[in-house]
Amino acid sequence: MTSTMPAPTAAQANADETEVLDALIVGGGFSGPVSVDRLREDGFKVKVWDAAGGFGGIWWWNCYPGARTDSTGQIYQFQYKDLWKDFDFKELYPDFNGVREYFEYVDSQLDLSRDVTFNTFAESCTWDDAAKEWTVRSSEGREQRARAVIVATGFGAKPLYPNIEGLDSFEGECHHTARWPQGGLDMTGKRVVVMGTGASGIQVIQEAAAVAEHLTVFQRTPNLALPMRQQRLSADDNDRYRENIEDRFQIRDNSFAGFDFYFIPQNAADTPEDERTAIYEKMWDEGGFPLWLGNFQGLLTDEAANHTFYNFWRSKVHDRVKDPKTAEMLAPATPPHPFGVKRPSLEQNYFDVYNQDNVDLIDSNATPITRVLPNGVETPDGVVECDVLVLATGFDNNSGGINAIDIKAGGQLLRDKWATGVDTYMGLSTHGFPNLMFLYGPQSPSGFCNGTDFGGAPGDMVADFLIWLKDNGISRFESTEEVEREWRAHVDDIFVNSLFPKAKSWYWGANVPGKPAQMLNYSEASPHI
Repeated sequence: MTSTMPAPTAAQANADETEVLDALIVGGGFSGPVSVDRLREDGFKVKVWDAAGGFGGIWWWNCYPGARTDSTGQIYQFQYKDLWKDFDFKELYPDFNGVREYFEYVDSQLDLSRDVTFNTFAESCTWDDAAKEWTVRSSEGREQRARAVIVATGFGAKPLYPNIEGLDSFEGECHHTARWPQGGLDMTGKRVVVMGTGASGIQVIQEAAAVAEHLTVFQRTPNLALPMRQQRLSADDNDRYRENIEDRFQIRDNSFAGFDFYFIPQNAADTPEDERTAIYEKMWDEGGFPLWLGNFQGLLTDEAANHTFYNFWRSKVHDRVKDPKTAEMLAPATPPHPFGVKRPSLEQNYFDVYNQDNVDLIDSNATPITRVLPNGVETPDGVVECDVLVLATGFDNNSGGINAIDIKAGGQLLRDKWATGVDTYMGLSTHGFPNLMFLYGPQSPSGFCNGTDFGGAPGDMVADFLIWLKDNGISRFESTEEVEREWRAHVDDIFVNSLFPKAKSWYWGANVPGKPAQMLNYSEASPHI
């Protein structure tokens, strides 16, 4: 589904350029709707620029085969203005089309479209201290002045492409999962190579394995994926889920990561093995992220406790994969990292596809892709010919999308300020850049929360703040260096006292060559900030 909104007329565009907005929001995903609606109700002139071609945020870009949420639809929706009452999800875990349909529903209720301009990439954002306003310019030549700018680009806005010789020479179809063709790509009967086994890699692999002539997967790090337990939902199912949804929202608002469950209030290492295994078995049968963030408390801080679940998980994988060598590559005896310190994916039949004759798994640490050729990829063992090359290689997360914009104030670019590390106050603002706020920003809980919960709540909070400024006649705001140092120290302290440093993950930028190593996601608990 893509937007059917007409392009603005020349007169409309000129009006936009001459009008000074109270706020311009850059990014139209889950972070924006609540802010837009709240601010408009208080009389603010507010607009949204979105680089995407329609509603959905990251779910407009992520349209690769199998793309779907890892949160259940019932929790992956706004509590705001009872938007949950009348929308039915077709699946327990909606695919990208299901999320787009939900956004279209939200638009129909809040009339967002009249203030959203799609296909507009904010290229630069320059602060004028005398006028106390920003001038934002798009790569398409649009210009907009605003008294405040809210950057809501999300944590996965900038795809990370591999630095491999010859990538541009490939003559088949080559796409990053975050830049998949909107019209889709049929992999039936084709030879497919997938680089990467993160969430998008796993989802593409499951779909490609069912239709491809041959599928070759290059794995750098095993994914400690969990069972999804997907279901189709009827109207009656949706009504049943709605019966206690307000109670589930209350739990979501107070849980560690914005889901509708809490950690088990006991320690795995202190629980008798038979009792612990029975709990793991019950949770495994139910599936989903309770296995990660509703498991025993201390699982992310106590390595001995963590290992009890890893061993349980490993046995489940080995039960499903027939070839012992392949099973060991997918679930090795020595954990690649503690469970849960890299975001686990949810899978439906991921481990089972490796039992198929048309699927090969290659350890890219031992047998890396050294070069891309016009007809495939070259490794030390030879050439793997393919028709489709899928780059499931992740993102420059958290700060990447923000730094892709030339944000400048006082003669300094924001990316230069952050060149040696990000400094923010609660992931919402940064010193030296007045009247600029972030939603889903770095050093917020963005990587450890439910998108709609954390998109809606800070959107509401930012709206409250801007309304308070207006009511009190304050035209300029800026966080101090002192509070930023305190916040960074707090984020770092939580990080170093957990198991997170034991994995090279996007949570702390370790997946991007040359990126400063620091925790970019607040990892204590969403309600604490």
